[in-house]
Amino acid sequence: MSERCRQKLDEADEVRDEERFDPEKVRPWMLRAFPGASGPVTVLQFRKGHSNLTYLVRIDGHEAVLRRAPFGAKVKSAHDMDREWNLLSALRGLYPRAPRPLAFCDDETALGARFYLMERVQGIILRGDGSGSGLPITPELLRATSGALVDNLADLHSVPVTGNALAGLGRPAGYVERQVKGWTERYFAARTDEVPQIEAAAAWAAAHMPASSGAALVHNDYKYDNVVLDPGDPSRVVAVLDWEMATVGDPLMDLGTALGYWTDPDDPAPLRASAFGPTHLPGSLSRREVVERYALRSGRSVDDVLFHYVFALFKLAVIVQQIYRRWKDGHTRDPRFERLIQTVHLLGAQAARALDRGRIHGLG
Repeated sequence: MSERCRQKLDEADEVRDEERFDPEKVRPWMLRAFPGASGPVTVLQFRKGHSNLTYLVRIDGHEAVLRRAPFGAKVKSAHDMDREWNLLSALRGLYPRAPRPLAFCDDETALGARFYLMERVQGIILRGDGSGSGLPITPELLRATSGALVDNLADLHSVPVTGNALAGLGRPAGYVERQVKGWTERYFAARTDEVPQIEAAAAWAAAHMPASSGAALVHNDYKYDNVVLDPGDPSRVVAVLDWEMATVGDPLMDLGTALGYWTDPDDPAPLRASAFGPTHLPGSLSRREVVERYALRSGRSVDDVLFHYVFALFKLAVIVQQIYRRWKDGHTRDPRFERLIQTVHLLGAQAARALDRGRIHGLG
């Protein structure tokens, strides 16, 4: 691989002080993953994420990615390492873009929490405006990568969920209702500030729940910075990361989540500035085009996508609120979290804007 390609790959940094651990405590599980390996164990950290902690662990030329719950996490269901491990194990042979699980530790005395090791998939991750990727962010590239993301989401939703290990990993019946009820409860449990537009979005979603669109494998956090692109062909998705919220449920809820992360050129500047990928830049599919392409690729009706979009904005606000609450309660000193309450307000305003417009698909 050329030096130029190396510069594009997603790399790890030094571990944040408050999230350090003794690398030698991971040795038994590294040896399970790489029998016969020797020498020191070293640890770096992928510091871009906001939820489960993700580390790069090395021994004797071998690499693995370690995932564990964040320090001070109170919502255990959102950081269930057993469940995440079981899901990745179930995906073996069903979905090739899920990283291969390597070893699981259920002994919380080792690191203070359960963790697992999975393979490291090297590639490019487009974050923000994509400028840090080393790629030329041209309209042609963004048309190709945004189309690939949508196609891959539809493909993920086509994975069979009956007659295999996935069948026991979700409860698709009543999924939408449980999601609305559960995320509303999580928001009020984590609330620190009055955000009327978020509460209004929750109330609207509860009053406008559509019928189920079916059962499928859903990722529940699908966005640019959870997708690894091929360095040789960035229009090809080679891996999907961060399966902590994945389950078997309604696929249109997953589409809604992807739309919640997707900003358009005419969205307010603060929302575009907080984007999780270069979706608002020239060449990228718009939210409307995402819906249309997904409908063609999947063959699913998207008539109720306004609900799925508004609920996704609310759900994202809840996730951000939970992280902000961890910072406010002193469980993390990560300086990125101090201003997250502003993002909660932004998402509430966007939900209100979508409802006020009431245009086709509710997406602008």
